[in-house]
Amino acid sequence: MRPLNNKDTHSVMEKKKVVLAFSGGLDTSFCVKYLSEDCGYEVYTAIANTGGFSADELKRIEERALALGAKAHASLDITHEYYDKSIKYMIMGNVLRNGTYPISVSSERIFQAIAIINYAKSIGAEYVAHGSTGAGNDQVRFDLTFQILAPEIKIITPTRDMTLTREYEINYLKEHGYVADFKKMEYSINKGLWGTSIGGKETLKSNETLPEEAYPTQMTATEESRLTLDFVKGEIAAVNGVKYDDKVAAIQKIEEIVNPYAIGRDMHIGDTIIGIKGRVGFEAGAPILIIAAHKMLEKHTMTKWQLYWKEQLGTWYGMFLHEAQYLEPVMRNIEAFLLSSQENVTGRVIVDLKPYRYVLVGVESDFDLMKTDFGEYGEVNKAWSADDVKGFTKILANQMKIYHNNQIKNGKATE
Repeated sequence: MRPLNNKDTHSVMEKKKVVLAFSGGLDTSFCVKYLSEDCGYEVYTAIANTGGFSADELKRIEERALALGAKAHASLDITHEYYDKSIKYMIMGNVLRNGTYPISVSSERIFQAIAIINYAKSIGAEYVAHGSTGAGNDQVRFDLTFQILAPEIKIITPTRDMTLTREYEINYLKEHGYVADFKKMEYSINKGLWGTSIGGKETLKSNETLPEEAYPTQMTATEESRLTLDFVKGEIAAVNGVKYDDKVAAIQKIEEIVNPYAIGRDMHIGDTIIGIKGRVGFEAGAPILIIAAHKMLEKHTMTKWQLYWKEQLGTWYGMFLHEAQYLEPVMRNIEAFLLSSQENVTGRVIVDLKPYRYVLVGVESDFDLMKTDFGEYGEVNKAWSADDVKGFTKILANQMKIYHNNQIKNGKATE
């Protein structure tokens, strides 16, 4: 293992208070032990909870941090902020990275980084640290956010700087007397309100998938059931007829209902910020179902051009979130558009749940554009005559008629 260089070691003697973004996983567990024992830092750990941890889990994480050598630990609850400033807009934008992944980790990392750097400033720390490797996206998300919001605070990244493997970190912790379920630590699990990502040896290869036991929730529901989701102006308002003013609680309720069906599991393959391809497994039953239901309701309540332009901006919004651009001002402009687009996205979506899949049954909405006096698709026209359609079609064809006629005049084949 290559230790911190002499310049870093000298700095430790002068300014040794460091705040470590701590999740309790392998990388951050290694960082606590290494920074406190091998480097002499006064380590303050902090976890920014985005809705993925219960009170008991947070307590165990705190105990783990202190057992590893942290001087103090802080639990920062940012779940509602995460919903208000990100999840709400990801639902409105139907954001799925590469049409698959609801960017669970991508989106929450920015808000975790903001919370961590604000905590570091509040206790007067001159260093901030994270456990990201040098081959992933999170290093950019943390570094970029830290640099923008607190350029005066130096960043330390042992796992990245020393190019460590998970096997090395496990052996290091064992040698330093730390006892844990190292078998479980073979998988990197990041859980938040908007889904859980799972990384492990299988995700490093193109021809393997995660074993059943790698997923946090196992499939236990075998009987089909019906779920109804009510939206008001694009936001979840009720689950199975029960109203929720607290949108976080509504999402958690949907997760509770959906996860036993093992719905929302998949493997995301995409382009990382640093330019290489990456794979990660995920379990995101609630996000996948909410986005699918919301998108279906939009199809009934929005015009075709609203749908078209919102899809373009929703894709850009998701890409910018994924690539650590949340603090770019254009994101506030896109959010304003997304918010204004939801004026009529109100109604109920009916969903049937089955093991490993779901079926969107239909919608009920006062703003349903299928409920019209103008006609019924494929059945009867009420607001125009047969002659109207004939004339409309003739004019519509003019541009193509001109083109093909020109092709024929110039001896070119036309199809």
